[in-house]
Amino acid sequence: MSDLDAFITGLPKAELHLHIEGSLEPEQMFEFARRNAVEIPFASVEEVRAAYEFSNLQDFLDIYYAGANVLRTEEDFRDLAMAYFDRAAADGVVHAEIFFDPQTHTARGIPFGVVANGLLAGMADAEAKHGLTSKLILCFLRHLDEADAFRTLEQAQPWIDQIEGVGLDSSEVGHPPSKFERVFAAAAAMGLKRVAHAGEEGPPEYVHEALDLLRIDRLDHGNRSLEDPALVARLAREAMTLTVCPLSNVKLCNVESIDTHPIDRMLKLGLRATINSDDPSYFGGYVGDNYRAVAAGRGLSRDDLVTLARNSFLGSFLPDDAVAAHLARLDAYAAAN
Repeated sequence: MSDLDAFITGLPKAELHLHIEGSLEPEQMFEFARRNAVEIPFASVEEVRAAYEFSNLQDFLDIYYAGANVLRTEEDFRDLAMAYFDRAAADGVVHAEIFFDPQTHTARGIPFGVVANGLLAGMADAEAKHGLTSKLILCFLRHLDEADAFRTLEQAQPWIDQIEGVGLDSSEVGHPPSKFERVFAAAAAMGLKRVAHAGEEGPPEYVHEALDLLRIDRLDHGNRSLEDPALVARLAREAMTLTVCPLSNVKLCNVESIDTHPIDRMLKLGLRATINSDDPSYFGGYVGDNYRAVAAGRGLSRDDLVTLARNSFLGSFLPDDAVAAHLARLDAYAAAN
């Protein structure tokens, strides 16, 4: 391991953009399929990995939803979460705010509580084992209608005090944030934080809608904001956190290569950009892999990497005292290394 690799691994960091269903590794897919007697359209782990060649977001989503079909029990969701947290802890993650897609599961007849209880159990296990804290964000699938999102929010009520916020994911193009303005307002009235995918494949106008109509607290992806200088200035002025996912951007062909990724430009423009893994089993790497990729591809300095880690805590939904404690630990690490 190089000095820079070791520095990245030891760097205390938070992960703010992680779809737990997207951490399902091919080996787990086969394990859960056997456990639950579910047929899958693959003969081997190698065949699954070969299928992970995408040309756009929709290609990815098709196999993502097929993979999620093996998840059936609380034990499955607990094991899925714990496998992610083990990898995250090894990457220096000390806090994670994870997305889950309940509609993907309730549409298959899996009760909301099976999903929520399993994930919450995994989160408790991770804190006991690694000291890694976490928060849960319920995402609405934007290719479904707002009425379905409202039903999901209603199903979540028994667990609402254990859910930090709501998000918006799935197919972006053709499904603008404005489609979900009312359900986000309802979530806000419940005291939930709001985040949304915008400006990944969708235009800068979607980012404006997420800010003005959904009143988001954090912007997921946001790359295409760079096409609108006034929007960039606003995001910088308002210290809006962007949860950037470099390997995902390349895998989904939204960015040509890591060598042309705009992460360093975002920092120079004063944006509060962070590094995250999105759907790591599908996109070729967990959060440490994403840090290493942009460090090599864009020649980021150690100070840049510390800034990205600092932004991850500043952009988290942790209370101020916890953020301050993490920042003090980060500063101590940076000074010693």
